[in-house]
Amino acid sequence: MVELNIVNLLMVLAAAWLGGILAKRMGFPAILGELLIGIILGPALLAVLETSTDLDILAEVGILFLMAYIGMEINFKDLGKASWAGLLAAIGGFVVPFGLGYYTILHFGGTHIAGLFVGIAVGVTSLATKSRILVDLKLLDTRIAYVLMAGALISDTLALIIFAGIIGYVEAGSIDTAGLALVAGKAILFFCIAMLIGIYLFPLLGKLLTKAKLTSRTVLVTILIIMVLGFSELAELAGLHGILGSFMAGLFIRDSVFSRQILKDVSAVFHDISIGFLAPIFFVTAGFHVTLDVFQTDLALLICVIVGAVVGKILGTTLFYLPSGYGWREGFTIGTGMNGRGAVEIIIAGIGLQMNIISQEIFSILVFMAISTTLTVPVFLTWTTNWLKKLGELVKQDARNGYLILGANPLGLYIAKQLAEQNEVILIDYNKDLVNEAKAQGLKAIYGNGLREDAFEEANALNKNTFIALTGNSEINLLSAQLAYNSFYIPNRIVLVSPVENGVGLNLLEHMDASSLFANKTDMVPWSYKITTNNFEQRTEKIEKEISTRNWFKNNAKNKDILPILILDENGQKRPFHYKDIIKSKESVVYLQ
Repeated sequence: MVELNIVNLLMVLAAAWLGGILAKRMGFPAILGELLIGIILGPALLAVLETSTDLDILAEVGILFLMAYIGMEINFKDLGKASWAGLLAAIGGFVVPFGLGYYTILHFGGTHIAGLFVGIAVGVTSLATKSRILVDLKLLDTRIAYVLMAGALISDTLALIIFAGIIGYVEAGSIDTAGLALVAGKAILFFCIAMLIGIYLFPLLGKLLTKAKLTSRTVLVTILIIMVLGFSELAELAGLHGILGSFMAGLFIRDSVFSRQILKDVSAVFHDISIGFLAPIFFVTAGFHVTLDVFQTDLALLICVIVGAVVGKILGTTLFYLPSGYGWREGFTIGTGMNGRGAVEIIIAGIGLQMNIISQEIFSILVFMAISTTLTVPVFLTWTTNWLKKLGELVKQDARNGYLILGANPLGLYIAKQLAEQNEVILIDYNKDLVNEAKAQGLKAIYGNGLREDAFEEANALNKNTFIALTGNSEINLLSAQLAYNSFYIPNRIVLVSPVENGVGLNLLEHMDASSLFANKTDMVPWSYKITTNNFEQRTEKIEKEISTRNWFKNNAKNKDILPILILDENGQKRPFHYKDIIKSKESVVYLQ
């Protein structure tokens, strides 16, 4: 009987929390800190912590839940945003480092199976941290952002498929034709059964739960856990590893079982269970298996694997990206962004160690490779994107376009109608009458709460380029802009700030990298009334000399009651008038007076 050592578990969790916090404060993913703290406090250095059977069991459950959560976070529709370019980057960024890793192990006397495992590990690209880095570097509206995300998704999925084949081969323990055919047949049968369950049974289960009113968070999380463990066992029965089953379960759960809001609530709980509790145990205990002896006994192999991983990922991405027609410099930049490894790589390496496919030395090398390559991503990507900017080659991506406006009041409707002449505009409002009025005027409008993610999802916020918060409450405007920034990565956020709320100032807007609508604090109510009663004139002023929006407003609003709403460029394209903009020569300002 396995007894739980509560003190040891408590110390591991405390160490994971400390390592994760320190890593995130330095701008790196939490798993990096969890691995390092495991190395420092584990047998490799201080020997304060040690692994045990109970921790191993919790860690194994942790990686199953983590892979399910990764699957739940993946949206295959995102692949269409990068299309051909993303596929090229993924193939080049996987195949070349895979080959280098495989032949490096063979050159140093390793087995073919060990070489394949190392090849998969160096070919993987970390998916989990890309969005945060892209947000921090303000790259989400660029082409390289979509290529990076698609490339990471494709390479991780490709790695798991190859991993499944290797595991099946190892479990079979045979190299004859009949044995390989059996392995392949069981793997194909698993994928077929998994797809049938995911496509047909999961949606039916979702409907039955709703009909039976079994929709409490506790019940749904329990059912989700049963699904994940059931798929994991199905994969094990097929001779594959459970992580492939849990990953597949996560993919199907995302799109077929729960409604958007329920999925968000349930996945948040699952996030806390996996990433907040169980997965950190795996990453800290993975650090326990690292040996520092490799710096003395296998230093040449360590250097070759790390150099091969970095050079292979960047060079492979650059070369394979050339047929896209976007240039080698953009390919090189994407390669630096894809260079980081993460959870999937460590999980695959850990399974290889557990199955005695790779040695403790090779496992240690793969951990140090993951740490060193992950550390390079923010530095390399910052340098290469600045390089592209200087050359004028940082291309904006058209995949995000259109406006999402919170507030279907008369002022919001007036601006929306102007912008809707050239762009897709969707309004969100919690007042049904205002929503109906917007629809009556031919605009797209959604009834929903601007502080809830389900309203943003219904408005297809992930594809919108600009968010405008235009309610009379500055606090709601700021909070909704923060939601647009954190959850949907909308690149441009413009907020109406009311003059009566002194606590809401430009410093808060700067903090979230947002801009103030109309380049000034504005009371919405009087202007809404003037629009409703048609007590205004719309005028246009052509600009002869370049000027900031703020200075234009100061120069023109001294003795006149005006509201600048739009800027027209030389081609007649419209954009909102806001604080963080420059009006160029020959552009025009549209204002109400």
